[in-house]
Amino acid sequence: MPVPPPAQPVFRFAPSPNGLLHLGHALSAIINHDMAGAMGGRFLLRIEDIDRTRCRPEFEAAIFEDLAWLGLIWEQPVRRQSDHLDLYAAALERLRTMGLVYPSVMTRGEIKTAVAAHEASGQAWPRDPDGTPLYPGRERELTASEQADLVAGGCPHAWRLDVAKAVGRLAEPLLWRETGAGPAGETGPIAADPRAWGDVVLSRSDAPSSYHLSVVVDDALQGITHVVRGRDLYHATSIHRLLQRLLDLPEPVYHHHRLILGPDGRKLSKSNGDTGIAAFRVAGRSPAELRAMIVEAA
Repeated sequence: MPVPPPAQPVFRFAPSPNGLLHLGHALSAIINHDMAGAMGGRFLLRIEDIDRTRCRPEFEAAIFEDLAWLGLIWEQPVRRQSDHLDLYAAALERLRTMGLVYPSVMTRGEIKTAVAAHEASGQAWPRDPDGTPLYPGRERELTASEQADLVAGGCPHAWRLDVAKAVGRLAEPLLWRETGAGPAGETGPIAADPRAWGDVVLSRSDAPSSYHLSVVVDDALQGITHVVRGRDLYHATSIHRLLQRLLDLPEPVYHHHRLILGPDGRKLSKSNGDTGIAAFRVAGRSPAELRAMIVEAA
């Protein structure tokens, strides 16, 4: 799905409406908004709401309210991933016809048991950059007919990318241009290492598309030229670059910014109940005060 290059820089902020935005989200939104303004570019807002079990309308409304209070202005209409599931399905089907995906049926408990048994022998099980054990990939070795039978049997399954096979198709080194900084201050041309992630999920029975697949499709179709996001997603760029190459999608510039950490040194999280932007507004803080707080905390 080749997309013509845009006439000007295009940035986006893409939150999920599964909780209230916190200071870390405010930092990312402000950086995107301000970089777009400084470069004479466009600033888009995208709602990543594929997970229908956790995403709620009230959280989406809160996102709009919080960003408007911060003084940010974005283009209309806002893109919602839930409106474009057919596009992600088409991208998955393209990878399937290339023979690069396979159905996986192992549960988290089965994976945990397999990893524990392996490590009990004294050998470490490989883990991805986030520390999660790589998927065993047993179904990868099945024939196409056996994989089809697995799916036809009605067993809950996910579709995973055969990363090693996909990397083997590449004719040129896989790189990305980094204008921010990685965990160790890396910048400039960065060598991607998608193998470090193992066979990532692209779709599940309860979710029609994974973050990895939908984000590269959306960025391409929206003409995003600059992906500006937190350093916690730095390593995921390797998988995104691989998917872009496989699907003939344009390559954006990447800029990974610093994170705001809590008192205990961990990054802020919705699931941990970290204070939302709305709480500062209700407490009488001004957008200018919040900006100053972000600069101090980051």
